[in-house]
Amino acid sequence: MQNVVNPVGGDNLQEKGDRRMRLSIGPHHPSTHGVLQVIVDLEGETIVRCDPVPGYLHRGTEKLAENKYYSQILPLTDRLDYMSPFNNNLAYTMAVEKLVGVEVPERAQWIRVILSELQRIASHLIWFGTHVMDIGAITPFLWATRDRETIMDIFEMCSGARLTVSYTRIGGLMSDVPPGFNEKVHEFTELFHKALKDYHKVVTKNPIFMSRTQGVGVVTAEEAIQYGFTGPSLRGSGVEWDLRKHEPYMYYDQLDFEIPLGATGDSYDRYLVRMEEMEQSNRIIQQALAKLPSKGSVKADDPKIVLPDKELSMTRAEEMQRHFYQVIHGFPTPVGECYFGLEGPKGELGFYIISDGSPRPYRLKIRAPSYVNLQALPLMTEGRMIADLITCIGTIDIVLGEVDR
Repeated sequence: MQNVVNPVGGDNLQEKGDRRMRLSIGPHHPSTHGVLQVIVDLEGETIVRCDPVPGYLHRGTEKLAENKYYSQILPLTDRLDYMSPFNNNLAYTMAVEKLVGVEVPERAQWIRVILSELQRIASHLIWFGTHVMDIGAITPFLWATRDRETIMDIFEMCSGARLTVSYTRIGGLMSDVPPGFNEKVHEFTELFHKALKDYHKVVTKNPIFMSRTQGVGVVTAEEAIQYGFTGPSLRGSGVEWDLRKHEPYMYYDQLDFEIPLGATGDSYDRYLVRMEEMEQSNRIIQQALAKLPSKGSVKADDPKIVLPDKELSMTRAEEMQRHFYQVIHGFPTPVGECYFGLEGPKGELGFYIISDGSPRPYRLKIRAPSYVNLQALPLMTEGRMIADLITCIGTIDIVLGEVDR
């Protein structure tokens, strides 16, 4: 605690004779879900000013992307929201597919839907476990980690990796899913439906949890729209907006699921919305499994962009020549620009690409939901107790890899 000039702006409290205290939380604190600093001015235990200070994890991802071929950018997206790498991969590849006009085969599309919703559940499980643990409960985090491990096993079956999967490709997927994929996913959906009931029994009506979240961090519908909220944070304020429903992509318009909404826009409502979203994602996965074609390609039929499979009728020399061209020179793109955003676990994750016709993007801009949602932290916390700051950081479900980029 100190009475000095605020490093992010503000007056010298000591010169004004103010009795406030300035407290620096972070830049490395177990409740900040990454490398974040929050500077707060306190009167007693009441927050009168809150300044979040991001930037400690900045890696220059957008500038790095502008110096790489389109196919080389994909691994960079894993490191954004590292709790949902597959959704990051998918948002980027679909933006490039929109730019170049590639048609993705049906089987690949359904597999993408299944893995997207599995990743949404995995991301929400980490939010659930850490959010509840920040408030004081340990056991739910262990349960959430157990169920997330099953999802990680499924991703490892498909891609060979558990976290930075890079399983999508421009025009489809790296490869088809292995034998036993359908059975493993179906088994998970059955077990997870039961696990959700256990989560609710332990947490949802717990009087301590309710007292720490109800009426805390209230954001009205109007404020949520003004601050640019998307995803569960927006729907927690009662605004019905979900890109899977309102601007459907892939095959979401063929699936039956509901959009959970909050009533008061507090931390408890955002909790309920995410818990119900996991149930809805489970429903989507079961429907997508039933619709998944048993056979079919998972790569687009476009040799300029997608490396052909070995079984295609072409000589080995031609195959190597085409592979060499793709790796060394990339593929040309039409001159223009495009934007594609999907419904990520934390909100709308979008990629804006400007192309000058070369194999590299002239400009790539990432619309990261965590960065947008974080700016409302002062709105949520000013006038509240210092203990509520931890609740509010958890309720917006930030990941600093995506905030800083």
